[in-house]
Amino acid sequence: MVHPHITPDHILQVGLGFWASKTLLSAVEMEVFTEIERRPGTLEDLTGRLGLHPRASRDFLDTLVALKFLERVDGIYRNTPETAVFLDKHKPSYVGGILEMANHRLYPFWGGLTEALRTGRPQNESKGGGEPLFVKLYADPARLKEFLRAMTGVSHGSNLAIGAKFPWKKYRTFVDAGTAQGDLAVQVALANPHLTGTGFDLPEVEPIFAEYIAANGLSGRVQFAAGDFFNGAVPPADVIMMGHILHDWDLAEKKRLIRKVWAALPPGGAFIAYDAIIDDDRRTNAFGLMMSLNMLIETQGGFDYTGADCIGWMKEAGFKEAYVEPLVGPDSMVVGIK
Repeated sequence: MVHPHITPDHILQVGLGFWASKTLLSAVEMEVFTEIERRPGTLEDLTGRLGLHPRASRDFLDTLVALKFLERVDGIYRNTPETAVFLDKHKPSYVGGILEMANHRLYPFWGGLTEALRTGRPQNESKGGGEPLFVKLYADPARLKEFLRAMTGVSHGSNLAIGAKFPWKKYRTFVDAGTAQGDLAVQVALANPHLTGTGFDLPEVEPIFAEYIAANGLSGRVQFAAGDFFNGAVPPADVIMMGHILHDWDLAEKKRLIRKVWAALPPGGAFIAYDAIIDDDRRTNAFGLMMSLNMLIETQGGFDYTGADCIGWMKEAGFKEAYVEPLVGPDSMVVGIK
């Protein structure tokens, strides 16, 4: 007997959620939004310009309308305000890099989730004896640049929030460890002109970092330091930051990194670690929990964590106080004071 007050709507919406996801990912792959931003068009026009099969084109474009990624007025398809800003490849606000990576890599690898849940082993390139993700990425400058741009896109909102919310007036210098393209360092420096900073990452990152710093007019205040935080010290500074870094590693490696940061800070110095921090009750931040499943698929031992977890690790390493502050969307920062 079906209960009159409950429906299977939520079950079916989530269970078939990959339909909507893959529609968007294929649209990004085919540069639909970039092409429509260049020139809106009719069904017939876009079928030709996008290389779509006539059997597929109407349903595909109208699905993007129904999902609120396109608008259709008098038979002309246009981008929404969001897709015009964030999914046109020719704009600096483009965040599609993370979606391109999701399409090429994460979408097929998540097909192995059941196996990962049973074995605890990664399901990405390393599964078939291939090289781990980071080894392959860092060996190919073009792929590395795309990946680092993707990381900027997914982190930009939180980077702006850290530049604005943290009490930077108390400090003079910072290090962004695992800096990638350097957006966290850029946003902190732009918002706080009294600071000087360093981006710390593997040597292959330096030209991509230097280009981004120069484009933002910060070459005089933000420099690059090459190194590996597991095989050497973290450069010293008043504040050390790690954005979307700790979740890549297992518990022993997380604690090791936190101890290295503590050693590099002066008394009163601060450590800012941010990720998609899981709520302490582990009930509401579904994105953070699913990001942890993504780390199961992508890494040997990485996992996401609660604010209480991270505060505990910081205090164990010697930080005298620590607190959690929300940033943007699912991201929060955990701040430790030495």
